[in-house]
Amino acid sequence: MRVLYVDDEPDIREIAEMALGLDPGFEVRTAGSGKEALALMEAWAPQVALLDVMMPGMDGPTLLARLREDARYVALPVIFVTARAQRSELQTFATMDAVGVIGKPFDPMTLADRVRELIA
Repeated sequence: MRVLYVDDEPDIREIAEMALGLDPGFEVRTAGSGKEALALMEAWAPQVALLDVMMPGMDGPTLLARLREDARYVALPVIFVTARAQRSELQTFATMDAVGVIGKPFDPMTLADRVRELIA
């Protein structure tokens, strides 16, 4: 499964790429911005996307809205990744057409399992 992880923090991208890459069923690519993610999606067509909620320029919710405007990505499973995982934020994210939310900091040892659980 092709997994795209989008986050403006290079260290978090690296940890996520390594953690998800431990799952032999995942092929992982990363992007450092919403703009970079859109370009990568054109070339690579991920099957699931993990989006950081708070990024400069185009944040995760804005990127998700842009994806849903394109018929190719209407059904793409999207998971938000955020340090703001309080109940009120989770309720807001639930209305944004994402399949789930993963809180930061996440456990690298269980990240792949959590992604599989959310897209099942």
